[in-house]
Amino acid sequence: MRSQNPTPLSTRLKRAALAFDAWLNSFLFQSGRGLGAAWEAYSEKAKCLRFRGVPRLILDLTSEATTLGAAGAVVMLALALPAFRETEDDWLKTQDLAVTFLDRYGQEVGRRGLHLDDSYKLEDFPDYMVKAALSTEDRRFYDHWGIDPIGTFRALVVNAQGGGVVQGGSSITQQLAKNLFLTNERSLERKIKEAFLAIWLEFHLTKDEILKLYLDRAYMGGGAHGVVAAADYYFGKSAKDLTLAESAMLAGLFKAPTKYAPHINLPAARARANEVLRNMVEAGFLTEGQIQTARRNPATPVNRERETTPDFYLDWAFDQVKQLAAQKKFGNERVLVVKTPLDTSLQKHSEQTLENMLRQHGRQYKVGQGALVVMDVDGAVRAIVGGRDYGQSQFNRAVGALRQPGSSFKPFVYAAALTVNPKLKPSSTVVDAPICLGNWCPQNYGRKFSGSMPLVSAIARSINSIPVRMSLEIGKGNAKAGRAIIIDTAKRMGLTHPLTDSSSLPIGAAEVTVIDMAASYAVFANGGRRADPYAAWEVRNSSGNVIYRHERDVQPKQVLETRVVQDMNFMLNKVVEEGTGKRAALDGIKTAGKTGTTNAYRDAWFVGYTGNLAAAVWYGNDDHSTMNEMTGGTLPAMTWKEVMTAAHQNLEIRPLLGVDTDASRVASSKGGMSPEQQASQQAYLAGTLSRQSYEVLGVIGNLFRAADRAAAPATSPETPQQSASTGGSPVPARRVAMP
Repeated sequence: MRSQNPTPLSTRLKRAALAFDAWLNSFLFQSGRGLGAAWEAYSEKAKCLRFRGVPRLILDLTSEATTLGAAGAVVMLALALPAFRETEDDWLKTQDLAVTFLDRYGQEVGRRGLHLDDSYKLEDFPDYMVKAALSTEDRRFYDHWGIDPIGTFRALVVNAQGGGVVQGGSSITQQLAKNLFLTNERSLERKIKEAFLAIWLEFHLTKDEILKLYLDRAYMGGGAHGVVAAADYYFGKSAKDLTLAESAMLAGLFKAPTKYAPHINLPAARARANEVLRNMVEAGFLTEGQIQTARRNPATPVNRERETTPDFYLDWAFDQVKQLAAQKKFGNERVLVVKTPLDTSLQKHSEQTLENMLRQHGRQYKVGQGALVVMDVDGAVRAIVGGRDYGQSQFNRAVGALRQPGSSFKPFVYAAALTVNPKLKPSSTVVDAPICLGNWCPQNYGRKFSGSMPLVSAIARSINSIPVRMSLEIGKGNAKAGRAIIIDTAKRMGLTHPLTDSSSLPIGAAEVTVIDMAASYAVFANGGRRADPYAAWEVRNSSGNVIYRHERDVQPKQVLETRVVQDMNFMLNKVVEEGTGKRAALDGIKTAGKTGTTNAYRDAWFVGYTGNLAAAVWYGNDDHSTMNEMTGGTLPAMTWKEVMTAAHQNLEIRPLLGVDTDASRVASSKGGMSPEQQASQQAYLAGTLSRQSYEVLGVIGNLFRAADRAAAPATSPETPQQSASTGGSPVPARRVAMP
């Protein structure tokens, strides 16, 4: 029998491949037919779900609204997250600061914070007071969940009909959230945070707890926070004894505590109280007949003399104290007595001077606002004027307004240049000539260039091209690197807000505050040490124990070399004596400073100092509108001189390093230079004069000292000098030429 040959492996593999290919083709074909049939079935059913006409429009709008709503919710949650970080476990306790402020002489000048009396419960407040607050601020308080859409809509309608803000739309919970966690900034971001925090409060507190906190913490003018403090301040009585008329007047303060404060504007306060009474009737809390007695017999506050209170100063001082408390400087102490460097006489004089200047010259220059700060050269703030009228606007322009400094920024450039190049001196030759950085070419005030001149003349005449040229030299040919060094110098000296780096930065195209400018110039006055502004000289707790003392707990840092300070003082003194700041010269007192005027005359500055004090003055408009050619050498310099003349009364005049060179005066001036500063002063003279000239001056000085010792009367070593501004018109301040 013949045997069969086995099938070759290659043939078997081919057959297997053909079989797999057939199976795959069949599978794909069947699957395709199945999917096609499924799709046809789905399409038939989907036809039943199709909308046309109005239903289709409604569906599309709903879909778009859902998409946009989801995106908006994500954005709002992102904006609210920073606010929620404020709600730590002890958030309620951290708000309980109660501060009594004393001036430099130990006299009480005001209070800030929450001077609470826990013996008052919500049920202890008169029923009139609670109903007056609810009817005026939030009628649906017990019905909403933190945000009242109905109340907000009603407020929008009322405001639209009244042509302005007649009724507020925020609930009491929202107002409490703002008072506890946020600022008065008017922005969409703040309102979103406020809304989320209001809901958060509703989940963590009862309605009665929220209302009690609101009545305890709302600012009600006159330095009084809460109804208990306001009842005592305005009516001299316990909150439990308030009448209907008095309750209505206090409830009217929630909206605008300074505008309607009865001790400031009694007619306005009574008119506002009538609105509150009408609200109580409209809300159904009282009848028309029940409020007639209160209308016929309006509340009368206790007799308080209308004295100027340093509200701008106290607002800033309270913020300073809160910052120290947040840094745990006071431990767990919450009731504090703070002694400040405030000079109440100077504060009043400064406020009156600013107001007088605006009344006399405001229309001429088309200017409506001003601000100023006066401080000791170590940063102790003596006076703050944050605006023309605290009653009309509580915004502190001296602390919170960011404005361009113009040429008053140039000393930072010169100080940086002197630091980087020790060979640079006030007598060094610089060139005022055209220069361009890219397509930007700065111009001088008179649109002319003056060629070669000493460095001291460049700053005295406020030349624009030279600081720009210096930014190149400081950076060794790289303007951006040079500006980085200038920015670092300015920050080390005391400018706390970020400075925008631009080609025009060296001539003042940055944004600064008045208080920072005063503090930065104080560095020149005190020998080169940083002078952070401060309000707390000494802090005591409720037991009278000292728990903080600035002199003990804060050590200033040296930020400029003494030689740089000497040269800067010499040059800035020439600005006042020979340059753009002549109207700021003080009679008999060596003065240094710098004018500043920005593009289109939107800001005008004079910042200056003596051996005793530093001060900054700013004028401008809140809407940044153009003034009528006001320069820093006009109204700002005049205001500075008026304020600083008063500030130096009864002060032992200290010498100014690099300007006062009389060695006998340096030695005899009480509270003057330290031995190190005196030695540095002598070294400065030795380095800038020839040896023979220095020896001659030494002999003359010895002769004068011998004559002084022989003279019996103890007279001042300095003869008063006539103001440099007498008998001449001021040189116009240089305008910043912006790109």
